[in-house]
Amino acid sequence: MPRYLAKSGLFQNAFLRRFLTAAGQIPVEREGKGAVAYAAAVEAVRRGECVVVYPEGTITRDPDMWPMTGKSGAARIGLETGAPVLPVGQWGAQQLLPYSKKPHLVPRKRVTMSVGEPVALDDLRQRELTPEVVKQATDRILAAITAQVEEIRGAQAPAERYDMRVSGDPYKDRKSA
Repeated sequence: MPRYLAKSGLFQNAFLRRFLTAAGQIPVEREGKGAVAYAAAVEAVRRGECVVVYPEGTITRDPDMWPMTGKSGAARIGLETGAPVLPVGQWGAQQLLPYSKKPHLVPRKRVTMSVGEPVALDDLRQRELTPEVVKQATDRILAAITAQVEEIRGAQAPAERYDMRVSGDPYKDRKSA
């Protein structure tokens, strides 16, 4: 059974917290307290569990829905544990939850997922774990995910990934709709 890293805000709802906790999900504090979630994820991987990490840390904000720049958690977990990192691309979920709190279930939506080969990180595992090594691993993971999404969509992603730190969140005002 996969374990997901989920934003801690989801655990504030009592019903949802019971469900997420029973399912073994790992809460992630977004304001600089990610070390606890990281340690829990590493421990779970070392026990042989499958841990699902969204390397962007959120739903993409790219206006054309391509994978955007990533955070380092998935890369750091993969580098530290030696576990394979499988890139999973998906397309269609944005039709279910298009930056709103209410899902759009009707008409029925098609969500397609594609799993790629493990991302090659062995050469980076041989090196000292520096910020540059982690960035290289993160970039490889996002490139592999992007390749999966390109295959599903039958289109080519832009050469440069969207970076919210530079371009902001174009959906900020639409999230509460």
